[in-house]
Amino acid sequence: MAAQEELNAPPQEPVPPSADVPPTSPKRNPAALFFVAAIVAALLFVGFHAARRSSNGSDPLDPTGKAAPDFTLQTLDGKNVTLSSLRGKGVLLNFWATWCGPCKIEMPWFVELQKEYGPQGLQIVGVAMDDSSPQDIQTFVKEMGVNYPVLLGKEAVGQAYGGVDVLPTTFFIDRDGKIVAREFGLQSRSLFVDNIKKSLGE
Repeated sequence: MAAQEELNAPPQEPVPPSADVPPTSPKRNPAALFFVAAIVAALLFVGFHAARRSSNGSDPLDPTGKAAPDFTLQTLDGKNVTLSSLRGKGVLLNFWATWCGPCKIEMPWFVELQKEYGPQGLQIVGVAMDDSSPQDIQTFVKEMGVNYPVLLGKEAVGQAYGGVDVLPTTFFIDRDGKIVAREFGLQSRSLFVDNIKKSLGE
């Protein structure tokens, strides 16, 4: 009889969770969050640079065809060099730093290219964009066997060239003082040669 009453009893309502007990949330892995944030930052960086390009593939901030901003900077021995004083030469203007690994790879190429194309009117100019002392830069330059002038860079000069956010950054300037090419980061030696020939009008 008791069993029969149990079967006929109305179903019981489920008991809601106590309001005093906060819902638990899954633990987040800090390493995973950092990884996701890094991916998002990289995608935003790529997207920003892609957005700067118009539908025909050109970059509205590309300085090609514009006059190279003039500047006066000091050499490692304290002499002033003005870019406009090199008018009539093809100029390879290389922004670099002593701590920059890719810069160390391309500098021996520049030494060779200065020897090869210097007689045809090429002048390579290095602009050191780091906080090392002139003495430390001089030591580095000697160790690398650099055979072209190295100048002590200033932030204002970097900004005049669109902000040198990537090192190395290299500009190729023709005999009339106009920029014919700009390259970010380490590029192939053959590309440098092609751009040098453009700067020389070949």
